[in-house]
Amino acid sequence: MTIKLQLDDFHCWYGNFEAIKGVSMDIEEKEVTAFIGPSGCGKSTVLKSINRMNDLVRGFRIGGTMTLDGKDIYKDVDVYDLRRRVGMVFQQPNPFPKTIFDNVAYGPRTHGIRDKKTLEEIVENSLKQAAIWDEVKDKLNKSATALSGGQQQRVCIARCLAVKPEVILLDEPTSALDPISTTKIEDLLFDLKKEYTIVIVTHNMQQAARVSDKTAFFYLGNLIECRPTVDLFENPENEQTERYVTGRFG
Repeated sequence: MTIKLQLDDFHCWYGNFEAIKGVSMDIEEKEVTAFIGPSGCGKSTVLKSINRMNDLVRGFRIGGTMTLDGKDIYKDVDVYDLRRRVGMVFQQPNPFPKTIFDNVAYGPRTHGIRDKKTLEEIVENSLKQAAIWDEVKDKLNKSATALSGGQQQRVCIARCLAVKPEVILLDEPTSALDPISTTKIEDLLFDLKKEYTIVIVTHNMQQAARVSDKTAFFYLGNLIECRPTVDLFENPENEQTERYVTGRFG
């Protein structure tokens, strides 16, 4: 397998608080990697570090290295380019207060694409990839905020896909959704990993077991274990991991 992202002795601080304590791991191309662990364990901090969203937090700093295709994300990669290559989908669906079409076309337009036919093709292809085209193709000029929560989240995924990222980060993408919408997004991940490297933070261990190829268990800022998902859940190497995945944690 090809390594897409690599962390080597990676640390994060918020002021004097060390949130991530020397994490080393490989994230492989065109796989789904799940981050699990209790609240406050550092999984979202690592996720947001991958596209440098934490740069916006006052007092945030890093140590060690994180690379994308072998290049240091914090030294050798332009932030603007990084955020095009590494897309993000958040916990709460956050469509812009614009039409469905303008939501998905937003990224390509910011990258200079103005041709109407080209934009129409990008919007259609992105919505098809996000498995929502058939539901919205007749209302592209309606507000995205009028859609259901599950539909909004898939439009947000389409918006992410429209700029052709290489990596998709998902931070608890189904925690605000009903079971049917959750299943649609989980099914979608199986299709998307054929083309994209996906990292998902989830509190739902059943979801991690269903959708991921590899799972990383974090606790108190440490990476306790990162292994193929089946191995981690069925034969964990670490006692803390075993207690967490069997519900005897705490």
